[in-house]
Amino acid sequence: MSGTTLLINLAGAIALLLWGTHMISSALLRGFGTPLRQWLGHNLNNRWLALLSGIGITGILQSSTAVSMMATSFTAAGTLGLAPALAVMLGANIGSTLVVQLLSIDVSILTPIVLLTGVIIFRLRDDSRFESIGCALIGLGLMLLALHMLGATLSNVESTPVFRLIMQSLDGDLLIALLVALILTWLCHSSVAVVLLIVSLAATGLLSSTTIVALVLGANIGGALPSVLNAGSSVGRRLPLGNLLIRAFGSALVLPCAGWLAHVAVAPAALVVYLHTGFNLLLALAFIGLTEPMAQLLTRWLPAPVRDVDPGMPQYLDEAGLEVANIGLSNAAREALRMADMFSAMLERMLQLFDTSLPRHVDEVRSIDQSLDLLSAAIRAYLADIGQEGISDSDADRSQEILAFVINLEHAADILSSSLAQLAMRRLRRGEHFSTFELRNIAPLHEALLESLSLAITVFLREDIGTAHHLVHRKEFVRRLEATASREHFRKLQEDKNTWAESGDIFQRVLRDYRRVHHHIAALAYPLLERAGERTLESNELIRDVPPCAS
Repeated sequence: MSGTTLLINLAGAIALLLWGTHMISSALLRGFGTPLRQWLGHNLNNRWLALLSGIGITGILQSSTAVSMMATSFTAAGTLGLAPALAVMLGANIGSTLVVQLLSIDVSILTPIVLLTGVIIFRLRDDSRFESIGCALIGLGLMLLALHMLGATLSNVESTPVFRLIMQSLDGDLLIALLVALILTWLCHSSVAVVLLIVSLAATGLLSSTTIVALVLGANIGGALPSVLNAGSSVGRRLPLGNLLIRAFGSALVLPCAGWLAHVAVAPAALVVYLHTGFNLLLALAFIGLTEPMAQLLTRWLPAPVRDVDPGMPQYLDEAGLEVANIGLSNAAREALRMADMFSAMLERMLQLFDTSLPRHVDEVRSIDQSLDLLSAAIRAYLADIGQEGISDSDADRSQEILAFVINLEHAADILSSSLAQLAMRRLRRGEHFSTFELRNIAPLHEALLESLSLAITVFLREDIGTAHHLVHRKEFVRRLEATASREHFRKLQEDKNTWAESGDIFQRVLRDYRRVHHHIAALAYPLLERAGERTLESNELIRDVPPCAS
């Protein structure tokens, strides 16, 4: 077999190994990522529990990189402290060694069984969870197949003069060997794959024990690099940088002892596995009690940036969420809540505008509306890019709920800016103010709108069916408030013949616009009711009940 053919076979085996790892992590995150995310967010107050969680989740996902992305997203969003997140990463490093131990055993007979089982489960029924489990088993089968291909290829490679020359050049130069493994791991984005490759190389007998030690240390350092380089902000970079520093510090202590470790009486392939496991286990035991001081040090090194930008610029839509659906949905939900805060600020400015008729309040309403539109566009584009390889049914439903929340808030804000603010400006240009009678009737509508907005946020966050029904039923309450204010206003017009007709028309339009805004707020309950199979007839009346737009 020619050298070119051997290199192609070797590259293909490594590619298949990486793809199998990717299939396992992406399939399980797609099918069970949301429960994992919720469990991580609520059960990691204790550092030892966080350590065990990192071990367990990495064993399930077969990827410490995926766990790193999850934990980094939580710390950047503020839902997980940096200290317990560091404990999670210590556990994730141990979990990756368990994966190596499992896959380093000769289980080639299981390859066709795992592949067949995965295909059967995948096609068993139309359920996203079964599809995810099936894809994960297929990925595991591909990894086992890739390891078999890797061993067969390396058995042929070891006899080539070029390979022997490369191995001889690495032998004795520990720093070069460490850098080679570091770069290879960074390029592959998988320390598991590279360590398994080192196991296969060690089994050929061409690597000395000291070189094996250097290669394993390099793979450990390189496995922490991708998360550092892919972090989108200084806050998001704290956790992966802490993990990198821990591994680099441990490697600096172990590398001088490579000669002593070389005398361990085990087979070269077993030495790779034992060294990889022992290294990460000792690091976890040494640093588990230092997570708090490390967290404080990293926070001082990488402080949160002082923001002086348009509030409409997204803060949480990092690129990591595009690959892991549940992380991306969590990021989008946080930005949607920022939109709710901005909308609440617009309502406050509107009430001030009705009360004082100051032009600056009109400018503030328009400015907030522009920022809200900018953030809405960013969230919609982000949601469109999440899970391009497919997401679970529950995540797809959640994505639609977030989208509905964002669109309805944007439309409601447009009514405030383009209609209500314009009506107030018409009064202002005529040198008039809203009367005490008008303000007294606007106030209950305004309070009802704020209360409904609070209920809508509760529905969005807690997915509470009872609160969703209550929010929908408030439409009738708001309709009665509008009708009562309108009747009293017409009665006042009949009593006071000096009241300008145009002033009365502006007040009637204000009442109608408040009800239009409330329709969009109440509409936030419908996605949850539809998903629960409790959609009411009122949801079909949403558009029919909305009065025509102001001319």
